[in-house]
Amino acid sequence: MDIATPTIPPPRPDDLSSALRRNIQALEDRRKREAAAAPMEARVAEAITRFTGSMRFVYLHLALYGAWIAVNLGIVPGVPKFDPSFVILAMAASVEAIFLSTFVLISQNRMAAAADKRADLDLHVSLLTEHELTKLVELVTAMAERAGVRADADPEIEEIKKDVAPEAVLDEIETKQVSE
Repeated sequence: MDIATPTIPPPRPDDLSSALRRNIQALEDRRKREAAAAPMEARVAEAITRFTGSMRFVYLHLALYGAWIAVNLGIVPGVPKFDPSFVILAMAASVEAIFLSTFVLISQNRMAAAADKRADLDLHVSLLTEHELTKLVELVTAMAERAGVRADADPEIEEIKKDVAPEAVLDEIETKQVSE
């Protein structure tokens, strides 16, 4: 089977527009500022979550728990059993799970807040784009009429000349969801 390739090669990095480069840099700078301004507790929780989500953490636990189990099963000669019923191991694992889940939740809350900011930005940009396009349609329609082209023959033109009211859209969505 042939491997699918794009019909148009992707742009080289030097082909990016200056506005796109500026936007990428502005977003990256913002992300770095927000990370640096995060409270110490959040940075610690993020570091712990990053480590506990790594294979190094898995290997460390395999070695630690494996050694604990081997010693307490009596497999390691010369080392006395210190937790033959594995009660201490179970308690330590439970306490660790409580703390790790808390750190994960802290990190998820920060990620959700960042996602909310991005969603707000997307919404604002979309609303601005919608408004700008509405104004462009009005301008093009006026130019067409001046040139003697009947732009009002298409009923959709009149519809898209109306600005979108986000409140009305949200109200309609909520009405539809409630009726389902």
